[in-house]
Amino acid sequence: MTTPRGRVVPVLLYVGAALTVLAALLPFLGKEVIADHVRAGYPAYTPGEIDAAVNAYLIILGVIGFLGLLGWLGTVWAVRAGQGWAVWMASGLLVIALFIAVAGLTVKDNSGDVGLAPVFGWLLVLPCLPGLAAVALWRKAR
Repeated sequence: MTTPRGRVVPVLLYVGAALTVLAALLPFLGKEVIADHVRAGYPAYTPGEIDAAVNAYLIILGVIGFLGLLGWLGTVWAVRAGQGWAVWMASGLLVIALFIAVAGLTVKDNSGDVGLAPVFGWLLVLPCLPGLAAVALWRKAR
């Protein structure tokens, strides 16, 4: 990792970790966006049912964010420790993150609408971008 490309990789990993934290915290600040999305899809829901759905989404997004952060930190550790398998770990975690992001953007619920409010689905994509760049640069640097 002594090439200029190789020195950028750890920075990209930290950027990805920061974006993961942002993507995990913003839904908690924008609970009303999730509530409005649920309300639009299920107009017959009571306020209690809407609150339950919002809380479920917050728990799911919080867990995804926490696990994502663990993945970033594990990858940073592996890179700093010079582990040869770190690029494979990063690649695998990127594939998993992309699947989760695509699911957040496309999976429909019983109302026929996308289950997750689109703004938060797109937030799941955001940390994948520096991850993709890091893996691509990493492979070229090797």
